[in-house]
Amino acid sequence: MGSTELVPSNVRRRRRRGVLLAFGVVAAAAFLTGCTVNETLFFDLPSPASKEATITQNLWQGSWIAAWAVGAFTWALMLWAAVAYRRRHRDEVPEQTKYNLPIEMLYTIVPLVMILGLFWFTAKDQSELLTLENDQQHTVNVVGFRWAWGFNYLDEGVYTIGLPVGAGTTNDPATLVLPVNEKVRFELTSPDVIHSFWVPAFLFKMDVIPGKTNVFELTPDKVGTYAGKCAELCGVDHARMLFKVKVVERPEFDAYIDDLKAKGQTGTLDTGRTTDAGQAPDERTL
Repeated sequence: MGSTELVPSNVRRRRRRGVLLAFGVVAAAAFLTGCTVNETLFFDLPSPASKEATITQNLWQGSWIAAWAVGAFTWALMLWAAVAYRRRHRDEVPEQTKYNLPIEMLYTIVPLVMILGLFWFTAKDQSELLTLENDQQHTVNVVGFRWAWGFNYLDEGVYTIGLPVGAGTTNDPATLVLPVNEKVRFELTSPDVIHSFWVPAFLFKMDVIPGKTNVFELTPDKVGTYAGKCAELCGVDHARMLFKVKVVERPEFDAYIDDLKAKGQTGTLDTGRTTDAGQAPDERTL
């Protein structure tokens, strides 16, 4: 047989099936490695524990749906090109072209539309999350300091403070107790360096910046205890800067406030201005 002999049809079919099978295995592996049992549908997103968290959840899931659609379309084009334009003769040279205007418009305009669309949805949701309606039922001043947290319950006139945890210590992390289904205004301050207040179950975090008060509002809507941490590298004990958020019914919250008053934890922690608590908390006073 000469070098121009056609590849037998049964061989071509086996090759095609092999390519499709390999693609299916890779796609399934990529999808399954991104999913976790007991979490929400898409890729390790915690189950929302606040009313506002659904905004972030919808943006996250919508972004993944769009990403998978684009990925599937791109892979389909790649496979189609590999099959439709494969070399059928050993000495065959594909047709050479300098450019293809429709294709160039496709890979220029379509990505631009996608990026602008993602930006628009992100900006819209961010604006909604950061809008202050000033109808909160509680105001909590969160004080992030090296390397722990303090919480001033401004309406109740009490505070609580934690110590760095881990690294061989027996310290309990600071605990922020909140009543369920009551809107809270968070005012974030720091007396030293930049920290970041992050409660994964709230699907929200915000930086805590010295000399600046960052503010947001949310409404916890599920009773439970949730982990919190600093999400900004802030120094040697950054990893020990943990806290807990405990969402409880209103009677339990009232009892907690009464207990803080009975312990004498009245007034507020210092956040860089003069308060009843004296000096700003740092690693020396702790």
